[in-house]
Amino acid sequence: MATIDRFSGHADLYAHYRIDYPSELYDFLVPLVTTRTTAWDCATGNGQVASALSAYFEDVTATDISEQQLKQAVQKPNITYTVCPAEQTPFPDHCFDLITVAQALHWFDTDTFHQEARRVLKPGGILAEWGYGMAQIDPVTDPVFYHFYDNIVGPYWDDNRKHVEDHYARIPFPFDQIEYRDFTIRRNWDLDRFLNYLRTWSSVQKYIRQHGNDPVLWVADQLKTAWGNDEREVRFPVFLRAGRS
Repeated sequence: MATIDRFSGHADLYAHYRIDYPSELYDFLVPLVTTRTTAWDCATGNGQVASALSAYFEDVTATDISEQQLKQAVQKPNITYTVCPAEQTPFPDHCFDLITVAQALHWFDTDTFHQEARRVLKPGGILAEWGYGMAQIDPVTDPVFYHFYDNIVGPYWDDNRKHVEDHYARIPFPFDQIEYRDFTIRRNWDLDRFLNYLRTWSSVQKYIRQHGNDPVLWVADQLKTAWGNDEREVRFPVFLRAGRS
């Protein structure tokens, strides 16, 4: 399976407008880890998860295939960033207490990645994989947003996106003592912030490259009256699975 990079071309936009994850997720995840010396955040992007993990682990290694993404990453004294694919790393055997993958598993050769994760996890170490689904705002906004997702940029999603829609149900998870949890991301955004989040989507960037115009302007036109100048609560459902090596 060829390595897929859909985010290097808009790494700066991604760094400013991509979402982070709720504290409740880490409150659940971290106590599963029996020792908290080393963690690996795989496909870290601009380091959202790595930054959170740095508060709990002595050393955090964060990797991505995109050098451009890592140039935008959060810098902390105990985070080391490395450019490498998820499926083949330079790390020694059994060196990590925790491995995390946030909103990226669907881009991997998952069988090969899981073999690599098992190799580098310490005995009894934890692998946690999570993602998030479609935003929910209100009954007026949601139909416009969903039409945009399904019909305007829908044809420009990679097939991999289907794995996010079904919460990775079709991707095997060959680990023990598996736990599943759901969380909710809640953010208060004005319309401009929401539109720029949409521009981080790989489907939107693919549309722009093919057509030379920004499809998000359609959303802006449809929502500017209903949204107004105020902030709205935007909610994202998060699904997580964690297992032990």
